[in-house]
Amino acid sequence: MSPLIFAYLALAGALASGVVSLGADRYPHLLRYGSSLFLGACGLLAIVAGGWAMIDETPATDVLALGLPWLKWHLRFDPLSGFFFSIVGLLVFVTSLFAPGYLREYTHPGNKQALFALGLFSGLFVLGMLLVLLADDAFVFMISWELMSVSSYFLVAYQHQHAANRRAAFLYLLMAHIGGVAILLGFGVLAGFGGGFTFEAMRDADLSATWASIAFALAFIGFGMKAGMVPLHAWLPEAHPVAPSHISALMSGVMLKVAIYGLIRFTYDLVGDIQWQWGVVLLIIGSASMLLGVLYALIQNNLKRLLAYSSIENVGIILSGLGLSMIFIGTGHVVLGVLGLLAALYHILSHALFKGLLFLGAGAIAHACHEYDLNNMGGLIRRMPQTAVFFLIGCLAISGLPPLNGFVSEWLTFQAALQAPALESGVLRSLIPVAAAVLALSAVLAATCFVKVYGVAFLGQSRSRRVGHAHEAAIGMRLGMGLLAVLCVLFGIFPSAVIGVIDAIPNQLLGQGPPSAAAHGWLWLTPISPRVASYSAPLVLVGILLFALVAYAWLRVRAVNIRRGDPWDCGFGSLNSRMQYTGTAFSMPIQRVFAPVWDLKVDIEETVNPAQPLRTEGIRHQLQVHDKSWSRLYEPIGRLVLAAARRIGLIQTGSIHTYLAYSFFTLILLLWVVT
Repeated sequence: MSPLIFAYLALAGALASGVVSLGADRYPHLLRYGSSLFLGACGLLAIVAGGWAMIDETPATDVLALGLPWLKWHLRFDPLSGFFFSIVGLLVFVTSLFAPGYLREYTHPGNKQALFALGLFSGLFVLGMLLVLLADDAFVFMISWELMSVSSYFLVAYQHQHAANRRAAFLYLLMAHIGGVAILLGFGVLAGFGGGFTFEAMRDADLSATWASIAFALAFIGFGMKAGMVPLHAWLPEAHPVAPSHISALMSGVMLKVAIYGLIRFTYDLVGDIQWQWGVVLLIIGSASMLLGVLYALIQNNLKRLLAYSSIENVGIILSGLGLSMIFIGTGHVVLGVLGLLAALYHILSHALFKGLLFLGAGAIAHACHEYDLNNMGGLIRRMPQTAVFFLIGCLAISGLPPLNGFVSEWLTFQAALQAPALESGVLRSLIPVAAAVLALSAVLAATCFVKVYGVAFLGQSRSRRVGHAHEAAIGMRLGMGLLAVLCVLFGIFPSAVIGVIDAIPNQLLGQGPPSAAAHGWLWLTPISPRVASYSAPLVLVGILLFALVAYAWLRVRAVNIRRGDPWDCGFGSLNSRMQYTGTAFSMPIQRVFAPVWDLKVDIEETVNPAQPLRTEGIRHQLQVHDKSWSRLYEPIGRLVLAAARRIGLIQTGSIHTYLAYSFFTLILLLWVVT
């Protein structure tokens, strides 16, 4: 028995879910229940396989007689791929619980979309992600990578009747293939020096520092583009919001992590000889992604677009942890490098949980009231109380508040940054505290962002009739969100147990585990040593509960003598939804402070009474936010490409004689080159 057996069964489950969906146009229940059933089985099997691989720690390999006759498929299942396999399996299982209720509106008779496409490409999408994690040669990796990218393109473009969806899908596919070319070239460098396309041959490649840096740069661009790092993030806030919500949860929760997996596999495993300069690049890009991602999230009012920008911020946190790890490893401090790697891995797990939860929550809201605009929401805590509780846990986790999982990973990243005095370089000792300060600022802004989200969406009064008639999500949708919410709490309370399993990865990649992270049992987390820093999530939870109990008892005693009355209405009559803060108003102070970050267009239209020109009857405020990367990076590149295309187009004269001449001289040139 081997974990590869369960991995193969998981692949079969993903493929079966797509095959079953081929009949969904005629039998819609095949999409809601048949496809979801196989995806649920796929998720459970992937969790078992990944957990087994991490606990066993012995890599399992296999060679399949697929592909080209002289290039068989090489597969490998080790703790690193097992960790990501479990994360993918967990999110796939949760979305399989969520999907039947959410897809009800897609299967009604009036829907003209091809239902089979949604189920087929969902299965192929999951299959592609799992195959990427199993690949042990560049050939299998790139086939799986393209399968993941192309199938997710069809999911982004599923509701293609909207022009914005088609544009987002095209942009996503274009950037995915540009990134794929960069990854292929990176593998080409390793294969050229290693003498083969298998990862085993690439590990034995004798690279100079220059060629190793070239290979790393190509891989970083390719994987970073798929992960959504700044400034290669333009596709992410366009593609994630337009996909169905359970697909958005998979794309943001696990597809971005598959890209991070590729970067870790390429750098730590295949190249191996890590240079500290690479860590500096990751730390700078990660810090920029953190800050810009959360600032763009703060200014958004579309809930799914806000969550998409927030994913950029969290990718920045992961890259910062990896950057710290590479800096320490490259300067000879392997133990501290292990801490940075563990911080990144823990945040990969944490982000998959709380971002999956939040995207599913956004899907539940859209299913209940067909609304994504925060300024049209309000009062959902009374209409959807259970969803409100789960969404609140997700907001607290992503804000990095104890005792939830988001705090643990960010705290570990801070602990890694605080070890900067161990470095000899004064430049590095100055750079790392600046990055830590950016992380702290980003954490505060993230908390502000999700106070805005929860307050505007769930508290107060309903701002529209559809939201006022919202209903609680279906039982399966609540089960999916509830499972992720519980895991956010458990992985925050028992981080030592989680790290005890994850430490198989640094043991595999670096030959060194954390020295004392879980040495003091499940109660204390001591990443360096008890004398340096320690954290006890269970004790923090007990303290929070005791404080809440004391505060509740004190308020109950005081409530006896408190006179209750209606809120002061300023003499304008009863309170209504128009008197509430909007999302735009909430983020206005941040907008004023960080105004240079965005390209903002503000339109204010004032309506006056014709008979009384000094009397204002209405004011309409419209805010348009544009990403500066479009005007500074993508539009100039687009103009260059169009200009080059126009020049190349001059060779198309329309004359057959000219085309025959082109062919003749091309043949002459090729004969000269070949001979």
